[in-house]
Amino acid sequence: MSGPAWLTGIFAALMLTVAVYCAGRLVAARRWRRPTEVDTDAGHVLMGLAMAGMLVATLRILPAAVWEAIFALAAAWFCAQLLRARRGAPASPWRCPHPTPHLVECAAMLYMFLALPTSLRTRTVAAITGMTSTPAGSRFSILALALALFMLAYAIHVADRLTLHAPALAVPSPGQALLPTPAPSRATAPLLASAPLPASAPLPASAPLPASAPLPAAASSRPGRLYLAPRCAALCKIAMGLTMGYMLILML
Repeated sequence: MSGPAWLTGIFAALMLTVAVYCAGRLVAARRWRRPTEVDTDAGHVLMGLAMAGMLVATLRILPAAVWEAIFALAAAWFCAQLLRARRGAPASPWRCPHPTPHLVECAAMLYMFLALPTSLRTRTVAAITGMTSTPAGSRFSILALALALFMLAYAIHVADRLTLHAPALAVPSPGQALLPTPAPSRATAPLLASAPLPASAPLPASAPLPASAPLPAAASSRPGRLYLAPRCAALCKIAMGLTMGYMLILML
């Protein structure tokens, strides 16, 4: 891809960093039993390696046809997750709850691998013949621009929702739902100062539970675990969106 060599090198190094970090997330999540979006992290490992190879030719590790098959399968996976979410299936803390952006990421990766040879041929013909554009090149440019705008908007959206204080909770399982706080009964409500009781009147006492009465299962279960480093995961999504937008803009 054309572009300033120093900027292309920075984005390639950033993609390798994201790939290594997301691979480490998968290992840490399994070892520490902390929920993470396994499909998202695995996809970012593959996308990081693939985009680093597209940006810097010496970093290519697989041929384009293999990457195309990989991202076609990834697109099918996220499409299935999207249909599953639309049907109201229960969410899992180990799968991406919002698969649409990652489906577009896979589509953008397929576009770049499929359209890059055509884009290079178009630029070569334009340099030789002096033609500025062709109808096929214009269609490719419109699609690349649309994908680039989506990825940049997604990066801005994730950055806007990035918080510094509130940790993200994983989706609790049905057995981990917390009981709602019961409303205070009339017997345990605070007494009004305007209506004092006689000195000889006994205070109302709540009836104790029998010692053999079992607690509800939901009350004894633990709440949902914290996601593994949710802010770092958001930063990876931002880096992926910015890099992909940059690469798509280079193809215009």
